[in-house]
Amino acid sequence: MDIVTVGIDLAKNVFALHGVDQSGKAVFIKPKVARSQLLEMVAHLPPCLIGMEACSGAHHWAREFSRFGHTVKLMAPKFVAPYRMSGKRGKNDAADAAAICEAVTRPNMRFVPVKDIDQQAILCLHRTRQGFVEERTALYNRLRGLISEFGIVLPQKVERLRREIGAHLEALPCWANRCVGDLLAHADRLNERIEGYDKAIAQAARQDARSRQLMQLPGIGPTTASALVASLGGGHDFKNGRQLAAWAGLVPGQYSSGGKARLGRITKAGDAYLRSLLVMGARAVLAGLGDKQDRFSRWARNLVERRGYWKAAVAIAAKNLRLAWAVLHYGDDFRRIEETA
Repeated sequence: MDIVTVGIDLAKNVFALHGVDQSGKAVFIKPKVARSQLLEMVAHLPPCLIGMEACSGAHHWAREFSRFGHTVKLMAPKFVAPYRMSGKRGKNDAADAAAICEAVTRPNMRFVPVKDIDQQAILCLHRTRQGFVEERTALYNRLRGLISEFGIVLPQKVERLRREIGAHLEALPCWANRCVGDLLAHADRLNERIEGYDKAIAQAARQDARSRQLMQLPGIGPTTASALVASLGGGHDFKNGRQLAAWAGLVPGQYSSGGKARLGRITKAGDAYLRSLLVMGARAVLAGLGDKQDRFSRWARNLVERRGYWKAAVAIAAKNLRLAWAVLHYGDDFRRIEETA
């Protein structure tokens, strides 16, 4: 069989494969392939282009298939959906595999960078830490809601909540008092876990040369640098920093027609976690401007005056991401241009 392109619909146990030849004719259709048989079946295929949706296990399978000489590309599922011929074939695994096979050959298709095992391990640290942070936030919201049932309303700031709640514990019924105590104790344990993961992420960032280079940028600390390296690798999947900023959703959405440009809010596409880290780093930069008179500080201060605080924060985040791409892509240290007297 002269197979040049294969689309694989990933799943937990049963996979679907759809292969076509040079002319686009389907020559290899396997609607049901067991998980135990998938690797062996792909190994016997001639070297070809394999397309898959970026989902759970996609990066693992991409690494495995690449060992057999295949070129593997991952795509966001929303970019594959328009190629599914639902009206003709319906929605099933075989139709999904055919749509993936069609989508991966499109010249303007955008692909997801394939992560190596070390990148995924670092991202495990970030995802676990973020889960603990979200759990802690939900816990304090639950605590605030419980005590409000007894007429106790405290500030949203966590430090003030914990400081002032002690004076109200005796006013609570016995069982409510126990619940509040257990919630506060659980929050303490979550704080310890989060601090432990912060130290682990910082240690991993210090041990990685690319992360150390990124930490030279203003507004990028160990957590952001580690997340950038784990998500982007060397940045070679992006043509330039502007494309990376668009991928991260830090550029305005465009609604232009008839030669008239209309720019809206940022698109918020891509990785929300990565984008939030960059924006928080930009806010830290704005908070530390003070009376600094270097070129960057004057630009940032003027941007806040002209466009407002939040637009300035997003602009600095986008600028940092574009600089980060240059550092990762070219492997050079960040060098700020000093002003001449």
